[in-house]
Amino acid sequence: MPAIPLPALHASHAGTWLKDGNAPTRGCSKGEAINAAADTPVLMLNAPLVATRLGYPDLSGLDLLELYAFVHPAKFCVPTPKGLAHALGLEEPVGDDAVPELLQTAAGKLLETCESTDWVEREGAWSVLQSLARLRWPWAGVLAPHVAKPEKAEKWLFSRLPEWEEAPERPQPAQVVLRDEEVAAQLDALTGEGAEKREGQRAYARDVAKVFAPRDKRAQPHVLLAQAGTGIGKTLGYLAPASLWAEKSHGTVWVSTYTKNLQRQLRRESRRAWPSRRADGSQPVVVRKGRENYLCLLNLEDALQGGFAGRPAVLVQLVARWAAYSADGDMIGGDLPGWLGTLFRKRGIAALTDQRGECIYAGCPHYRKCFIERATRASAQADLVIANHALVMVNAARGRHQGQPPTRVIFDEGHHVFDAADSTFGAALSGQEAIELRRWIIGPEKGNRGRRRGLAARLADVASYDEAGGEAVEAAVEAAHQLPSDGWIGRLAEGQPFGPVEALLGQVRAVTYARDESGAQDAGYGIETEVASLEGPLIEAAQEAGAALAAIRGPLMKLGQRLEAVLEDAPDWLDGQGRARIEGARHSLRWRIDLLSAWEAVLARLGGPADPDFVDWFAVDRNDTREFDIGIHRHWLDPMKPFAHIVLEPAHGVMLTSATLTDRGDAGEDWESAIEASGAPHIELQPKTSSAQSPFDYASRAEVLIVTDIKRGDLAGLAGAYARLIEAAGGGVLGLFTAIKRLRAVYGRIADRLARAGLPLYAQHVDPIDTGTLTDIFRDDRKASLLGTDALRDGVDVPGESLRCVVMEAVPWPRPTILHRARRAAHGGGKYDDRIIRARLAQAFGRLIRSREDAGYFVVLSAAFPSRLLSAFPPGTPITRLTLDEALERVAAGPPSGDRAVEREVDEYMPWESQQE
Repeated sequence: MPAIPLPALHASHAGTWLKDGNAPTRGCSKGEAINAAADTPVLMLNAPLVATRLGYPDLSGLDLLELYAFVHPAKFCVPTPKGLAHALGLEEPVGDDAVPELLQTAAGKLLETCESTDWVEREGAWSVLQSLARLRWPWAGVLAPHVAKPEKAEKWLFSRLPEWEEAPERPQPAQVVLRDEEVAAQLDALTGEGAEKREGQRAYARDVAKVFAPRDKRAQPHVLLAQAGTGIGKTLGYLAPASLWAEKSHGTVWVSTYTKNLQRQLRRESRRAWPSRRADGSQPVVVRKGRENYLCLLNLEDALQGGFAGRPAVLVQLVARWAAYSADGDMIGGDLPGWLGTLFRKRGIAALTDQRGECIYAGCPHYRKCFIERATRASAQADLVIANHALVMVNAARGRHQGQPPTRVIFDEGHHVFDAADSTFGAALSGQEAIELRRWIIGPEKGNRGRRRGLAARLADVASYDEAGGEAVEAAVEAAHQLPSDGWIGRLAEGQPFGPVEALLGQVRAVTYARDESGAQDAGYGIETEVASLEGPLIEAAQEAGAALAAIRGPLMKLGQRLEAVLEDAPDWLDGQGRARIEGARHSLRWRIDLLSAWEAVLARLGGPADPDFVDWFAVDRNDTREFDIGIHRHWLDPMKPFAHIVLEPAHGVMLTSATLTDRGDAGEDWESAIEASGAPHIELQPKTSSAQSPFDYASRAEVLIVTDIKRGDLAGLAGAYARLIEAAGGGVLGLFTAIKRLRAVYGRIADRLARAGLPLYAQHVDPIDTGTLTDIFRDDRKASLLGTDALRDGVDVPGESLRCVVMEAVPWPRPTILHRARRAAHGGGKYDDRIIRARLAQAFGRLIRSREDAGYFVVLSAAFPSRLLSAFPPGTPITRLTLDEALERVAAGPPSGDRAVEREVDEYMPWESQQE
């Protein structure tokens, strides 16, 4: 295929290369590369990343990723030269100097695709290209000769999307009992003929089956806590009884995860048990997420009709291309490339989703084609719903279910249920939250762009029909003007708050700065202080703010009553869609009324006696000394208490499963703490427990190396250690940090050095790439290394040679927050901390060995590593305290294996049974 003779530019930490048309590729300076890009559009891959490498943020050109998104919407591509080559069937470049020629060839291949009769994404391309040309998209002129005008006018996107159909509600499931032999047979069918029969997996599946038995007593579900070591095959282990129960009972099983990565894995594995479609065209398996994950078609229409301008408008056109080919409209973790939004610096993906809960339901002209409504209705008819912890808990708390509520729920990544409950059932009266409520009620102010509509606009027809309802809307809008508005933080800094809520937040800000003793003020981090011994002015301000919130809540409650009355005595003009819209409005009102009630409860507590069930604190959230929010926070001391009553009680069968469900202390698996953390004791329930050990040979396939000669606070030494370890391993290193500042500092010191050695380095919070895409890049290149924080410590699955070494910069101590201090005091002090740290270490170690063939080193750069934490690692794993030079020698010798004997001075954690001997 002919390469496109346009200038091509590639920049990495190792240098910069430029190819002028048909001329040979040459190395050049950063300044020369910037000038070349300014003179004429040049081909590049991931322009924001190239701009970061060159230190010139305004760089622009012909980005191959944008062209790929246009030609192949909803198709995966790792956004690297190697990934692009693989996606297009081209030979991958041998080195950095070969990349510019690859870019020319890739551009030629993509343009050639546009001329091919086999181009499956041709429909709609010409129309979108005309819009992109009017927006002066750099690629439009290049593409124009290659995208032929269709003989018939192309349909508008919104007329091409299919409509969902109503279906009768599913009857309640039949009461069935799963026999062990049935479960074993189903597991054999899912694992496939000739697959290894793992006894641990079979025992695990038998235990899971008990969760699906008929319930004996009301509000007493079957609850199972099942620990399954890495490699046990827990996904198929619980899908076997789940699919068998769904088939026999005609019921729905919900599997809840914490990470999007596991959701994708579950969707793949579920194909073993269910077809993609039933004979009637319905979906037996549906992925469900919160509304903020899906494309809002009304937002998209507004953006296409002028709501966006400049570069963001280009993004909207590319999203429209994707929407026509997307499987489910999921913009976050679905088939929209994760890198697409990062190519556009301003308003992006989030503005095209329903972030503010402003959906008008049946009042939307695209309601029948809505991706969210389609997924919601499909889940009501599904055998398996793959959701996330937050959605399951929020739906249960708000009673927002389409069809029957979930009665059989499997919480995979069960060690995160506590954190999800903590977030779901907590309350925060903050400036940002209050502004969102103001916008939801009032709508656009001062000429703000966008399709945001206030209550009056959303319920105009109802207000005109029902006088009392109209008065309630007017009263709510009037009262909402007392909430914070744009510019509130600046007014507080100047001591000029507007309205009672801003005045209260100003008092909170002053008290927090006055009382903070964390040392975070000078470091630029957020600060906080406990709610105690408050002075009179702050309590008075809280009372006035509470009265202002009550003045909003009252009209909203009245409006909800009027909407209910309209439904009961419906006017002639109220059709089915109108009913659905009013039901949606009632749901949104209940959500806001509950929110206001929670805020009023928080304010009523100020100045009064402490509630032992809750922890309250003030906080000023900051980023590099810049304040971005101020608030009053209230969390349950034990968030599993509301979880037990809201999620567990109504269910018939619930399982929490994970590889790290229990703490592994000196006495072995700590089931007592796991049971306490499950919430079951709050409903006087004793859950069943199950444990399946990992089949992996950690003793010969992994080693823990604790480096003892890197001083704490020695940033140069830390950076040098990371660089030398990555060089010794030849890449394939996952570096985990407990602080973003140190991550950035280490990355800045070593990235150029490693690139010159042919070892690319990527980093969370540095590279303008989303975390999921960074993981894809890391997985795709065995020489690459990746630095990150908490998001990479848990839920990242990179089997094989791409991950050969995990390096932690320090022991992951818990942050000493006020909330942590309270829970620490309530749950055993230092032992509570140790359980948290061991869990984090176990999760981080779990990234290293993902299959029987994997092998590698787990390195901790901390001399102060207490021996009591060593039990976090699997029994039998060799653990050595040594110097950095000794560690480098081990790592350079290659991953450990059963064939390579190494003399060690081992500080090894032995199984507790051995200690008893």
